[in-house]
Amino acid sequence: MTNPIPTYTEDNFKTLEWNEHIRLRPGMYIGKLGDGSTPDDGLYVLIKEVIDNSVDEYAMGYGKVISVSIRDNVISVRDYGRGIPFGKVIEAANKMNTGAKYDNKSFQKAVGLNGIGLKAVNATSMMFYIESFREGKSRFGKFSKGILLEEGERESVQKDGTLVEFTPDPALFNSYTINLDFVWEMVRHYAYLNKGLRMQLNGTEFVSKNGLLDLVNESMAEETLYPPIHLAGQDIEMVITHTNDTGESIMSFANGQNTSQGGTHLSAFREAVARTIKEFYKKDFESSDIRQSIVGAISIRLIEPRFANQTKTILDSREMSNAGPTLRSFIGDFVKEHLDNYLHRNPETADILFKKIIENEKERKAVGLVRKKAKENAKKISLHNRKLRDCRIHLTDKHELAGQTMLFITEGDSASGSITKSRDPNIQAVFSLRGKPENTFGLTKQIVYTNEEFNLLQAALNIEDDLDNLRYNKIIIATDADPDGMHIRMLLLSFFLQFFPELVRHGHIYILQTPLFRVRNKKDTRYCYSETEREKALRELGPDPEITRFKGLGEISPDEFKAFIGENIRLDIVRLDKDDRLPELLRFYMGDNTPERRDFIVNNLRMVGD
Repeated sequence: MTNPIPTYTEDNFKTLEWNEHIRLRPGMYIGKLGDGSTPDDGLYVLIKEVIDNSVDEYAMGYGKVISVSIRDNVISVRDYGRGIPFGKVIEAANKMNTGAKYDNKSFQKAVGLNGIGLKAVNATSMMFYIESFREGKSRFGKFSKGILLEEGERESVQKDGTLVEFTPDPALFNSYTINLDFVWEMVRHYAYLNKGLRMQLNGTEFVSKNGLLDLVNESMAEETLYPPIHLAGQDIEMVITHTNDTGESIMSFANGQNTSQGGTHLSAFREAVARTIKEFYKKDFESSDIRQSIVGAISIRLIEPRFANQTKTILDSREMSNAGPTLRSFIGDFVKEHLDNYLHRNPETADILFKKIIENEKERKAVGLVRKKAKENAKKISLHNRKLRDCRIHLTDKHELAGQTMLFITEGDSASGSITKSRDPNIQAVFSLRGKPENTFGLTKQIVYTNEEFNLLQAALNIEDDLDNLRYNKIIIATDADPDGMHIRMLLLSFFLQFFPELVRHGHIYILQTPLFRVRNKKDTRYCYSETEREKALRELGPDPEITRFKGLGEISPDEFKAFIGENIRLDIVRLDKDDRLPELLRFYMGDNTPERRDFIVNNLRMVGD
């Protein structure tokens, strides 16, 4: 019996209200609906969208203070700019494609241009309140899920400006927690990218005198080989230096927005720095030798920036303005003139930089033959059949799901099999380890090519030369929650931190959380990630529920795994604080100092319940 052909009539068409569309397809507007555990969760996009409007006011010369408060999931942002004109306060919050930033006379070089951000905040919030203060009066609107509940005008003694308060809707952001560490970093960036702006978060103030230089110094985890080179001009600011660390770490910003995934300005900057240094020394260095161990930042301001996504993490602009130079030539000309002049005026720095490039060149050539042989081995082993179950979309693709791509690194056939069967093959790949990887502490980069596991992992990630062609946005270590699994986790983290620390600094490395218990009765099933969650499930499910203790990933069926690596995936991001010194960190945890580690564990051991 054949299935009947479904009808296709006018009744199939629907017209959604603006807030209904945002709530139905929130990913189009704020990225992923996370629980707040990672910095790219949509919760932080909401906070950023509101702050962006206030920062744009400051960039136009109005309001030197922006105060942010976060308490009990209520986010409040108050600026002291011009205040929204009263006739547009409600429309600014609930009418799509409405805003003042289509007019370059009112907002030049702003980051928010589409008239969408504030509406997305409103529609995805259980409570949203906006109030504009102008000349002794105020106009306010109160909303819930984008629906206007109340509006009005009144007398006011407050200073001019705008107040926005909102509570993200728990129906969309399930069991969310706002991580203040992520917001601290966001607020710091705003202060350092807008010299003179006083950014306040829960009463603590951030202000910068040296702009991008302060940001780079604050973010530095290693000692520099020479004082950071800080150069600034009209609409452009840059910082570069080198360390003894491996890899490349360059932050990029456009109109005060942290373009964490780079874009045209970062590519142009990297090329310009390499080209200028080659010309200065009159040496045809490899660009990778110049950029190895580089730390820096580039910040530009341009009229009508074009971003590749609504979350504004990738700049896609090609021109500085409609009538101005290309972005590439603007950055290239600035770097060529000012970096070249700096190196001529500072011969000590130029000498240190030259020696570092020569050192990088020697190291690259030393592993050259090993590298060539490793490539041949990788092809012979047939990576895609034996180690990697790849996905269809990659970070390098121009696809709306590219930013959601993941690679799970796991150990053992059973665990790899469960994840492979339950994954989303469009965006989730699986790399299977064979046993414990080697401890790379104290080894040279040759180990990356001579060790089969690391060679194939590097090939899967496509990070041999730099991160430009990284194939997955999230690299997720998925091991059992037992001593062996923890050891494998530490060995992998050591590998990434020693040879590819930029993956950590750019927020690409994660740890997968998987449930320890399953508690169920005839009507309900709960998956618990801790003893506390297990006890709560036991109380709520009543008498005699069935309790299963998962000993390893291989014990979790593929059907169950779908719940843990889908929309409700729990990830812990691996981060480096500015005080973390990589050599000391790796030596302590992975070096030959067992007594020291044992004493640390004994001295810091706490009994459960203390």
